[in-house]
Amino acid sequence: MTEAGNSRMFWARLAGFLYLFTYIVPMTGWAITGRYEVAGDFMETAHRVMASELFYRVGLCCLVFNWLLCIFLAMGLYAALKPVESTLALFGLLFRLAENILATTFALLDFVAVKAYTGAEISAAFAPKQLSAFLTLLAEADAVQFNMSMVLLGIGSAFFFYLFFKSGCIPKALSILGLCAAPIFSAVSFAFLLWPQYSTMLRIGWYPMALAEISIGLWLMIKGVKPLPAALAE
Repeated sequence: MTEAGNSRMFWARLAGFLYLFTYIVPMTGWAITGRYEVAGDFMETAHRVMASELFYRVGLCCLVFNWLLCIFLAMGLYAALKPVESTLALFGLLFRLAENILATTFALLDFVAVKAYTGAEISAAFAPKQLSAFLTLLAEADAVQFNMSMVLLGIGSAFFFYLFFKSGCIPKALSILGLCAAPIFSAVSFAFLLWPQYSTMLRIGWYPMALAEISIGLWLMIKGVKPLPAALAE
């Protein structure tokens, strides 16, 4: 295999690993923070966070770390698929970068909430109901950001899945699964912004994307990518 081929294989395997790892990391973060957050009860949440602030911050750091890892995932996909068609690969990279920069910015705001939970000067300046209303608004903004980030994720992924399909460097069935799942994922994520009251039902539309990413991730990590056809390698 040529040096360029080895480089593509490395980035493809890294992307495959990150496809899987970026499911584990945020789930860990949400599991940790979920132990402390009591919806609609500021005082109880504050007591829980103050009792184990460091561990709560570890959960938040998992979420920030995940968005950073997703940037490396996008870089890996770009490096592996750039030889197929550099312009479309760049579009995919840019959408995924926008997704993760937006998500990282809002994830950092969660650390502001920690100050509201644990800062005596904050508690003295505002009534518990005022702080509860502020944090409820912050959580709503975070939910809007998350759904907008998922819209960008679906669009960026569609470019990458198309390039997988065009190059044939992974099985066509996996590429088609991704190409079908990506627009559904973006549409459902946008629908959350319009009809948040139907979030439980709409969330079903995320499952095909999860199946596509996990399946492609496993293939890339284990098998890597096939060499490009001569027509595309030129």
